[in-house]
Amino acid sequence: MPTLLSRISTQSEVTEFLRWPGDFELDRADHVEPVHLASGARLEGFAGDGSGGTFFFCGEGGDERAVMYADSEGSAGLIAVGLRELLQLLFVVPWWRDCPSFTEAESRAAASEFLEDMPDLADLRDRAAAALGLDLPTESEALQRLRQRSSQASRDYVLVLTSEGTPYEPLFGE
Repeated sequence: MPTLLSRISTQSEVTEFLRWPGDFELDRADHVEPVHLASGARLEGFAGDGSGGTFFFCGEGGDERAVMYADSEGSAGLIAVGLRELLQLLFVVPWWRDCPSFTEAESRAAASEFLEDMPDLADLRDRAAAALGLDLPTESEALQRLRQRSSQASRDYVLVLTSEGTPYEPLFGE
């Protein structure tokens, strides 16, 4: 049975939605600089975004592993546990990086800009999610889950710039 990750690439509606507005592309898995986890656990880049950020699986396993995001400016953090949870975030709140306080008000403000360019965003999202058989949480649930994950900043999820041995800053502040 194909993994969720492999199924994404075979679904054009899914890859297009993830490319934009999700800003998530499977062919951008290389990070801008060598990094590793402070814990020594495995770190595997599997997708990236247009600004040089990278999505990483942490630890051993498959699509169920913790997902960390690192931007190209030196910030990183845990954002999901498993690819399914990450996809739910990207489908429901593709502007998640513009929600540092994890509020629906921030999300609505960010969404308005997207909706000006893509008035059919909800329909496109629903079709892409259905193609993968994903149930979608509410916006509030997705933001609360992101808040919970990002607060799990333990040694297991500290990204280190390998060349200098310095940790990345937290993605959403302390």
